[in-house]
Amino acid sequence: MWERLRYLLLLLLWLHGTDSFYVPGVAPINFHWNDPVEIKAVKLTSSRTQLPYEYYSLPFCQPSEITYKAENLGEVLRGDRIVNTPFQVFMNVEKKCEVLCNFPNKPVTLTVDQSKLMAERIREDYYVHLIADNLPVATRLEFYSNREEEDKKKEKDVQFEHGYRLGFLDGNKFYLHNHLSFILYYHREDVEENQEPTYRVVRFEVIPQSIKLEDLKADDKGMCTLPEATGSAPQEIDPTKENQLLFTYSVHWEESDIKWASRWDTYLTMSDVQIHWFSIINSVVVVFFLSGILSMIIIRTLRKDIANYNKEDDIEDTMEESGWKLVHGDVFRPPQYPMILSSLLGSGIQLFCMILIVIFVAMLGMLSPSSRGALMTTACFLFMFMGVFGGFFAGRLYRTLKGHRWKKGAFCTATLYPGVVFGICFVLNCFIWGKHSSGAVPFPTMVALLCMWFGISLPLVYLGYYFGFRKQPYDNPVRTNQIPRQIPEQRWYMNKFVGILMAGILPFGAMFIELFFIFSAIWENQFYYLFGFLFLVFIILVVSCSQISIVMVYFQLCAEDYRWWWRTFLVSGGSAFYVLIYAVFYFVNKLDIVEFIPSLLYFGYTALMVLSFWLLTGTIGFYAAYMFVRKIYAAVKID
Repeated sequence: MWERLRYLLLLLLWLHGTDSFYVPGVAPINFHWNDPVEIKAVKLTSSRTQLPYEYYSLPFCQPSEITYKAENLGEVLRGDRIVNTPFQVFMNVEKKCEVLCNFPNKPVTLTVDQSKLMAERIREDYYVHLIADNLPVATRLEFYSNREEEDKKKEKDVQFEHGYRLGFLDGNKFYLHNHLSFILYYHREDVEENQEPTYRVVRFEVIPQSIKLEDLKADDKGMCTLPEATGSAPQEIDPTKENQLLFTYSVHWEESDIKWASRWDTYLTMSDVQIHWFSIINSVVVVFFLSGILSMIIIRTLRKDIANYNKEDDIEDTMEESGWKLVHGDVFRPPQYPMILSSLLGSGIQLFCMILIVIFVAMLGMLSPSSRGALMTTACFLFMFMGVFGGFFAGRLYRTLKGHRWKKGAFCTATLYPGVVFGICFVLNCFIWGKHSSGAVPFPTMVALLCMWFGISLPLVYLGYYFGFRKQPYDNPVRTNQIPRQIPEQRWYMNKFVGILMAGILPFGAMFIELFFIFSAIWENQFYYLFGFLFLVFIILVVSCSQISIVMVYFQLCAEDYRWWWRTFLVSGGSAFYVLIYAVFYFVNKLDIVEFIPSLLYFGYTALMVLSFWLLTGTIGFYAAYMFVRKIYAAVKID
């Protein structure tokens, strides 16, 4: 059985491309002494601009032949452009200092335009991202956990940041990190006697340095000499004139006890995991407590209501003249715009199925950060294939709401939400194109996405809609009167917007801690890896959305307002409003974005996130309320 599973896994790897999909534990690479370890560049990123660029968009030294790696859909959408570099690194071979570029005895001359561009990227706080054996380079940050001088040596902690800074700014002067000291850690594998030892790369660090041209002392053989730490001047980049400099690097190898299966642990602890644990557990406990109280209150109240409504007295019970039983003849009256409602709910079902499967598979370790781009690729394909479920539920609900034009309804389901997403992304992509960023989706990829939309998602939605529309509509327990009853004047707290604010608090409280880490992973180029916690938070989100939706629809029906279809969908998605408020807070307090286009990108993609979250939570709440309404009206006797 396990052997078949392994072959199935390898087949999936092949379908995604040999070099574009990577699952930890499947294909470790063994190196022998002096085997080449290829250093590749991924991209340049900055949390201040949110615009990734290709590595060779800056005048770095280039190899004799530039080769880009074949990438999957997720890598293209992330802006990754993985390319080879001229760094010559060999397993367990030390290099003290070597000069890059084709003419080691001549410095590199940056033109005025190149100098301006380099200085601009330094000012925008760009990071350079390299990989070795699919491990991203990390910069070590050392700090002391105890401020007392006598305890500093004992309690020194180490943390890492992703990539390395292109340079730094000192006053009005720009300095470039032109020397890279690579530190690679290897784990020696156990081999039989008389066999050559094998090694595996388990960590990739870099110490970036800025060293002036004259202090490097390069010779004609391409070798250089690093100056003493106290006697070197940094390499300044003057954007107003040409600049001469050398790009150099050194390589140091260290043996490590870290095994290959655990080599990503270093990168995944770049944030404070302990705070993450305590915060999530605290949120889960609070939400479970509040959910338990709400459940007890609503169940006790319902039992009392149903017992009173079902009393068989000769005299008409006054309880039947008010409350939710009184609107039994109108509660299942079809709402306005049933086609749009069913289409939005169909898209919500698509999102729900896609998110559930993605989080579950990622929790099993199949979509870890080492699987570069696999998470986004899987999400895109799953959303397309889940169209059959979205169409089925939308079609059946549309028929239940007395709809007749099923073909138009299926087209609306397949195009309404994806059309909005595609339209916003296309407009944002035009701005990214104008900046010549690698984050711009290439035209062939955009055509491929359109073909996937109209070639996979649209037919599957039509297929699901057809079978859903043919299936028997949902069986409502009471008949609908021909003449709608008058709705009494509602109290102020029954206002729709007040309901949205009230209903969104509990679901948002269940996931706002996790939202911080998700935003950090998206906007600050960090790794997100606690998918087990994310799955737990997702389940809590489903429970809290369902419960708050049931409570709100119960209050509405008790106020003799039977127009609950649209309202439940809107109110259940109330937590999306708080997500929007949190996104604005995060933008103001956590990010250093001041330019127009980065701000436009942030709020454009945030709008898509809020819209998707609103559809997801609204769909969860709607179906929970629908099942609740059918259940309570089936439990009372209707004359």
